[in-house]
Amino acid sequence: MQRVLGVVSMVALSAGMAHAQSADAPIATREPVSSEAIVVQGQIAYRNRTDGPSPVLDYGLDYFQRFEPLTAGDALKRVPSVSFLSDVLESDGVRLRGLDPAYTQILINGERVPGAGDSSGAFGNGADGAFFVDRIPAELIERVEIVRSPSANRSGDAVAGAINIVMRDAFTLDGGYIRAGALYFPNDETWGKTLGGVWGGAVGAGRLMVGANLQDRHNPKDKLSLRYDAPGAALNNSEVQTDIRDGTDYSGNFSWISPLAGGELKLNGFYVKTDRTQDEDSIEYNGGVVAPANILTVNDNDLDIEQESYSLSGGYTFSLLGGETAMKLGFARFTNDAFEFEEENEFRRDAIPYPEGDRFTRDASRTNLEDQEFSAKLEHKMPLGENTLEFGVQYENKERENLVREIPRIRFNLAAGSNTPGARPAASLIPADGPLTAVPGGDNTITRERLDPYVMLSGKAGAIEWETGLRYETTETTIDDRTAGASAEASSEILLPSVHMKWSITPVDRILASAARTVRYPSFGFLSPATLEEELGENDFEGNPALEPETAWGFDLGYERRIGKAGIAGLNFFYRDVSDLIEIYNTGARGSASVAAPAAANRFVYSARNTGEGSVWGAEFDLSTPLSLIGLDNTGVFLNYSWLDSDVDDEFGSRTFNSQAESVFNIGFIQDLPMLNSSFGATYRKQGDAFSRIVSEEVITSYGPDLEVFVEHRIGERFTIRFTGSNLLDETKDETFNKFLTAADQRARSFDEYELETESAGPVYQLVARYAF
Repeated sequence: MQRVLGVVSMVALSAGMAHAQSADAPIATREPVSSEAIVVQGQIAYRNRTDGPSPVLDYGLDYFQRFEPLTAGDALKRVPSVSFLSDVLESDGVRLRGLDPAYTQILINGERVPGAGDSSGAFGNGADGAFFVDRIPAELIERVEIVRSPSANRSGDAVAGAINIVMRDAFTLDGGYIRAGALYFPNDETWGKTLGGVWGGAVGAGRLMVGANLQDRHNPKDKLSLRYDAPGAALNNSEVQTDIRDGTDYSGNFSWISPLAGGELKLNGFYVKTDRTQDEDSIEYNGGVVAPANILTVNDNDLDIEQESYSLSGGYTFSLLGGETAMKLGFARFTNDAFEFEEENEFRRDAIPYPEGDRFTRDASRTNLEDQEFSAKLEHKMPLGENTLEFGVQYENKERENLVREIPRIRFNLAAGSNTPGARPAASLIPADGPLTAVPGGDNTITRERLDPYVMLSGKAGAIEWETGLRYETTETTIDDRTAGASAEASSEILLPSVHMKWSITPVDRILASAARTVRYPSFGFLSPATLEEELGENDFEGNPALEPETAWGFDLGYERRIGKAGIAGLNFFYRDVSDLIEIYNTGARGSASVAAPAAANRFVYSARNTGEGSVWGAEFDLSTPLSLIGLDNTGVFLNYSWLDSDVDDEFGSRTFNSQAESVFNIGFIQDLPMLNSSFGATYRKQGDAFSRIVSEEVITSYGPDLEVFVEHRIGERFTIRFTGSNLLDETKDETFNKFLTAADQRARSFDEYELETESAGPVYQLVARYAF
């Protein structure tokens, strides 16, 4: 509370000083873009060349828009070093440089955002603070910034880098447009719709922008799993599954910018709501022979999800002490309500003939998650001789309420009834549902409070532009776990220096170099004192509140060359040296499975600890340019390739960081036909294999190639119609699972199960029209 009062006092003091300033204080202004220029793109867009010494890649919405991405995640698939470990047709947790989403900082308008993934366990996305970018409709974006190395005025928890998604503001456009379209999914012959509109203009002394968007989301996946006792063994069984994910996203945003008392006032807000259902139906066959006589199980798994997130922020900038002062307050909230229901008929699991030995099981769970975050900033920038001094303090208070409840599994042995595979017992034979009760580690309150002062100094010396800074991050985390009847506290104080340099060798060539210390805080699941039973195969996991954050020294060295008036090419090398790496280990204590079954005495309790070091490195090349050098001014080409690697030691030996893709490759072109007022283009993407290893499981994930195309026609200066096709090569996701019961089995390569799984979803077609007014 003292931290909050301190920040509020500083903001109030600055506000009082602001009123004493002259009404003639300068206000930064810029000219809005006409809606016609946004709707009817007369030129091909390329990566923007940024000013300043820090290594930032800038991509405007027009770089992505012609391929009609539905979400920010879809757009990010085309930029260097961004990989995903998502299902086909989905792009959720950004893995910048192939690392876990928790190593990448996601910002909206330069601010951290609440709302992590949906999982609640120690190893789920919901536990580590990662943000799923598929929650942001692409239509709200103005541009995307890839920040390869952070400056002191941004949060330092960005070991892999940061992605700043800049929303449209009141100066984005003058006028408005409406958007309408249809989507078609031939895999299951389903249609969807997309609708939206945005308007910006002068209102009184300021400017206002408002927008709204609705879009259907659909993902009709097919999966096939083949299971063996071990590699090379005979096929035990196969599972054929359909997984249909269907939903609708609703979104809106506004921005208001106005002069006020000699300064500038900005108010921003956005809202996103998702209604989604996931319907998984699967049949498992003995020996892999798809026939009624070989059915082992019939499973029905349904999941209903409702998510809402909104953010409100206000900022005021004014002249003070010969410089410029900015203060900002923000509030954001994210809620997730998910209900999952599963029924399974089990057939022929043993030698007892059907139906006496066969079983019907049913269970259900409900997840309620609520994130609330309050933030405040006070910053000042002023000249200091020939240099520029910037300093400030940033405050953040985040609270998460997490409740995961389930109905204890109902297992029912059939004594009589239909012998039809897939039949469920009569309702009168099924025991009544039990009450929803919290799972271990599933009922807790987590708060994280940060107060981060910083100072930066920047300047220029001839052809060299430089920036250096120091950030001091103080973090206090409290976890109150009601299922364990225990609380845990963790705190840290970390000093994060950074330095960036840009050397303009010629008017078209420049070298960029950066060094910065960054941090990754332990996931909430790793800190929680709860014991999660059989979380790792048949081994338990217990959190460790004494974990220290991981820190990393990072270095980037890049070269950029301007090509003609619009083109740009860049090559960047990076290295991260990670200390206090968080890894899981065997505590030696017997796990719950050992108590339940004395024959399983080698089941243990695992935990997490800071141990050893890891390193990450790679090279990133990107090119976006018109082919003017060979006389093709109306042809634009795009290419980026990232080679990624790393090394870390776990209890089994050396490996890469879990699920880091070996490479990411994108290539594409856009051909403009001015005489026909038309354009067309294509983009091709391939992500390299990824390997993951934890206790009890090793996974290799491979993706097939992805091809997208578009054709558009412009009618006059206000109307555009565009047809796009994505996933035209029917990209597959292929996974190999090596499963073990214990770490000892894993070392000896004594398999519990070996599984091959492939997933596909088919192409998607869109027809979208925009009209400017």
